[in-house]
Amino acid sequence: MKLSEIKEILPTLENVEFQLENGTFVPEHFHVTEVGQINKKFIDCGGVIRDEKAVNFQLWNADDYEHRLKPGKLLNIIRLSEEKLGIEDSEIEVEYQSDTIGKYDLEFNGKTFVLKSKTTACLAQDACGIPSEKQKKNLSELTVNQSNTCTPGGGCC
Repeated sequence: MKLSEIKEILPTLENVEFQLENGTFVPEHFHVTEVGQINKKFIDCGGVIRDEKAVNFQLWNADDYEHRLKPGKLLNIIRLSEEKLGIEDSEIEVEYQSDTIGKYDLEFNGKTFVLKSKTTACLAQDACGIPSEKQKKNLSELTVNQSNTCTPGGGCC
């Protein structure tokens, strides 16, 4: 989800709710402690220089049970971040604490924002020596060459 998309969704909501893919909800007393832009410049294992940008939201479980983040407040935080930091309309990456800090993509299911698990990947598979996945075949579908088979007592083994 891009920043422009969340800005369109927030005014239509009564509450801001985040949920993990497994159905667990982020406690409703969470705070968004950071909104920023992350610039990542790196070289992949194939030698290609890459430059990625993402908008970062950091969610934190506060022990502040009296306050709930409302959609208008989050929208104001986003707008202030755009104004003061020059944040671009990029994909949103969410940081959320579980056993360690997890990074998630963000989707909306019509009611709640869903934290989608991210995975690592090789960006230069053709250059770093990883073999392409072999085609899997079902043994029952293989044809047998009758002229090249061993039979009991045939002396081929």
